[in-house]
Amino acid sequence: MPIPAAKKAFEKLVNSQGQFVVPVVFVTNAGNCLRQTKADQLSHILGVPITQDQVIMSHSPLRMFKKYQEKCVLVSGQGPVLDIAKNLGFEKVVSIDMLRESFPLLDMVDHNRRPKLPSSPVGNLPKVEAVILFGEPIRWETNLQLIIDILLTNGNLSSAHQSQTLPHLPLLACNMDLLWMAEAQSPRFGHGTFLVCLENIYKKITGKELKYEALMGKPSELTYHFAEYLIRGQAMERQWKLPITSLYAIGDNLMTDIYGANLYNRYLEERSTRKNPKAVAKMVAATGSTTAVPQEEEIDTAWESELAPPSATSCKSILVCTGVYNPNTEVPSDANHCIKETVFHGHRDFRFDPALVEPGHIVQHVEDAVDLIFEQEKFVPQ
Repeated sequence: MPIPAAKKAFEKLVNSQGQFVVPVVFVTNAGNCLRQTKADQLSHILGVPITQDQVIMSHSPLRMFKKYQEKCVLVSGQGPVLDIAKNLGFEKVVSIDMLRESFPLLDMVDHNRRPKLPSSPVGNLPKVEAVILFGEPIRWETNLQLIIDILLTNGNLSSAHQSQTLPHLPLLACNMDLLWMAEAQSPRFGHGTFLVCLENIYKKITGKELKYEALMGKPSELTYHFAEYLIRGQAMERQWKLPITSLYAIGDNLMTDIYGANLYNRYLEERSTRKNPKAVAKMVAATGSTTAVPQEEEIDTAWESELAPPSATSCKSILVCTGVYNPNTEVPSDANHCIKETVFHGHRDFRFDPALVEPGHIVQHVEDAVDLIFEQEKFVPQ
């Protein structure tokens, strides 16, 4: 069921013909379906036509990792994982279930699923060359065991563990949410919790840190950059005024939505500083050193080369109180009074910075957020 304010918000975002009056992208950390499926769900729930080009799943930025699309990849998650991978451009895909069928002796935690008769590996699968984690799976013990097996055998399950082999196969993970909010009174485990398990098991066995080739989904800068790419595409297609310089990110989770928007805003500011001689001179004067100025190689990344450089100069965060963040007290009118969490729920590879979980604005729900944006931009829907 949609939050009542959500339907009212989207009535303000579309005209009488049901067309959006501003570019809008839906960024979700869900990864268990195709973009078109999610677009259809949102269209039904919100009562407005939404296309797949307005939807970013946690796995959508994988389209940019073209160097893996011809390799054999193992995918973990739930839903139509093989279809999702192929839709993203991956040609050779192996699922956890396919591994179980080919190597029945490897999944042994559940006594009821152990082979009833002695069996030997079938071993008819190609060697795995990379691992992609779409989202939390159904059977965590099975997925944890077989992913660790793949990493410790360098993709060849016919061989024994080689815990000293480094580096391990490339690992790409989507959705780092430790918790997420559903109908229950308290948040539920997310894919981030599964990643915590995987990271700690790998370190306990090998003594080494698990390394990621890429982390995507909120709060990754990669995901917000991809969102801006889609927003630019909408604006060009509908001949809206370009460039779009101000982005607004609305969300209910401090550690993903707000952290990610603020992180991307910082990235945009650093790009602007690097390209503005006056800003560079000011920073050098203030610090007495050029080392404080972000350098080209520190900011430019592989994914920037796949997309056009950003045209936005800011990404402003708006926290709503109808999800993970839901204070019992009255919403503070001043964002500076936002209560910061003392326990960092973000991913291991994202350092905690109090400034990144400070929302630009706090409002009660998404309709208030839309009203605020229109007011900030002095936008009057036609």
